[in-house]
Amino acid sequence: METKPPYPPFTAETAAQKVRMAEDAWNSRDPSRVVPVYSEDTRWRNRAEFPVGREEVHQFLERKWARELDYRLIKELWAFTGDRIAVRFAYESRDASGQWTRSYGNENWAFNAHGLMLRRYASINDLPITEAERMFFWPLGRRPDDHPGLSDLGL
Repeated sequence: METKPPYPPFTAETAAQKVRMAEDAWNSRDPSRVVPVYSEDTRWRNRAEFPVGREEVHQFLERKWARELDYRLIKELWAFTGDRIAVRFAYESRDASGQWTRSYGNENWAFNAHGLMLRRYASINDLPITEAERMFFWPLGRRPDDHPGLSDLGL
C-alpha cells in the first residue's frame, strides 16, 4: 500500500507540513509529481470539473498548466481536525495573450489512514491583474522559504 506521510490524525505541525508539501508539488507544475499524493479513487470538485481517480486528475492538471502559464502558488493552513485539512490559497498565472490573473480560493481535503488525499473540494475566484499588480516573485518552482506567505502579503 502506498503511503504519503504525515498521516492523520493531524497536529498543527503535521497539517502545516502537509500544506507546504502540496504547495511545493503544485509549484512544480508536473502532474506526475502531484498525482501520487492522491488515492487511486480520489474525488475532486474544482470549479466546474469533477475528476475522479488519478488518471482524470492527471489529465486535468495537464490541461490546467497548459493554459495557466508562469503559475506560482501559495497555500496557507486554515484549519484541521483528525483526517481533514482546510486550506486557503492564491496563485498567479498568465494566459497565452499575456493577461495575468490572481486566483483565490479555499480547499477542503480529506485523507485516508495512509496519508493519501481521498477528497479535494476547491472553490476558486479569478481576478484579472496587471503585471504591475503581481505579488508572487520567485523563479518558477518551489516558493523560497523567505518569500512572504498569504497573510504576510495581506491576502
